[in-house]
Amino acid sequence: MTDVSSKLSKVPEVTLIFWVIKIAATTLGETGGDAVSMSLDLGYLVGTAIFAVVFAVAVSAQISAKRFHPFLYWVTIVATTTMGTTLADFADRSMGIGYAGGSTLLLVLLLASLLVWYRTLGSIAIETVSTPNAEAFYWVTIMFSQTLGTALGDWTADSAGFGYTGAMLIFGTLLAILASLYFWSRVSHTVLFWAAFVMTRPLGAVVGDFLDKPLDEGGLALSRFPASAALLAFMLVSIAAFRQHPAHQSH
Repeated sequence: MTDVSSKLSKVPEVTLIFWVIKIAATTLGETGGDAVSMSLDLGYLVGTAIFAVVFAVAVSAQISAKRFHPFLYWVTIVATTTMGTTLADFADRSMGIGYAGGSTLLLVLLLASLLVWYRTLGSIAIETVSTPNAEAFYWVTIMFSQTLGTALGDWTADSAGFGYTGAMLIFGTLLAILASLYFWSRVSHTVLFWAAFVMTRPLGAVVGDFLDKPLDEGGLALSRFPASAALLAFMLVSIAAFRQHPAHQSH
């Protein structure tokens, strides 16, 4: 097997600021995706096509880069969250699969992606994401996780009847449990990372919906464009203020 530890990973190490920015990015994905597909009235299919182009360009630039670039990495993450929002909404609503069906299908695709990645390269740890092949698997897996998170958030808030605040409490509690397992258990950190990565997406989805949905639906009825701009500004300041390093092999 190739010694993947000889090259620096091109994704950031997992720290508190990583998760803070990730949650902001997933929330931005929800408000930004809805702004294009709903506020601009372009529809889910056109919105998905637009963000698919942005995603393809961002991933190509990310894979072509010779080293880790924080801004490029987070642009690519935002591209996956916005595309995940419109794609999940298109599948769940326009195609009529429904939230439960969409969540189940995407969970299967996510697990299949992780399995094929592991069987092909021998590891799904982010520290090993230093080659084009590993990066390709990484971004496909993230795309599935972001889309799954959108569908799961909508299912919990709407179909399951918990509402936006109830869903926020549920996913926030699940993330707290995963954090506890990280610090006080022997559960694989790689498994916990991917579980937390998935859980931050529905949290961001319901937070985004809470910000921009009408008052009679349990939201704050904020405009999607100012909300998206504020989230983007927060991300940019956080990325500039807190230096992030590439993930590295633990020894």
